[in-house]
Amino acid sequence: MIQQDTSRWAISLISLAALLAAIIPLPNALDILRPDLLALVIIWFAVMQPRAMGLGYAWCAGLAMDAMRGPSLGEHALTYVVVAYIAHRTYLRFRMFPLGQQCLFVMVMLGAQEALLFWIDGVTGHAMLDWRRWLPMVTGAIVWPVVASALKTLASKD
Repeated sequence: MIQQDTSRWAISLISLAALLAAIIPLPNALDILRPDLLALVIIWFAVMQPRAMGLGYAWCAGLAMDAMRGPSLGEHALTYVVVAYIAHRTYLRFRMFPLGQQCLFVMVMLGAQEALLFWIDGVTGHAMLDWRRWLPMVTGAIVWPVVASALKTLASKD
């Protein structure tokens, strides 16, 4: 467990890197599988360092994601706040889960985020009805151990 909170600069740089990873051009086959790394970063900070960031951070990160990728301003902001809230409310239990259960819980949180995005896209007329829309939640759960260990290493060097 990390004893001290990560500095605001480190959180900002990590978030910027995750945001930039979301806009790197990839071939269509890989782009469909791209996990939402910014959501994983938000989950990690909400669970492992709940005092380091709050719902305002999740909202601002979501607005930045919407400005770069989203069809509607505010949709990722809303979903990131919901994910951060769920992660923050369950952080003590989440820390006690073994890694496999953490991956499943991350997949459930990313699924809730995607369901909310699906609803918002349907309301705003940008609905994507393809089943491949749900693949990033699976790949996000698969890469969770790598992201969590990398963030732990980066946060502890602060």
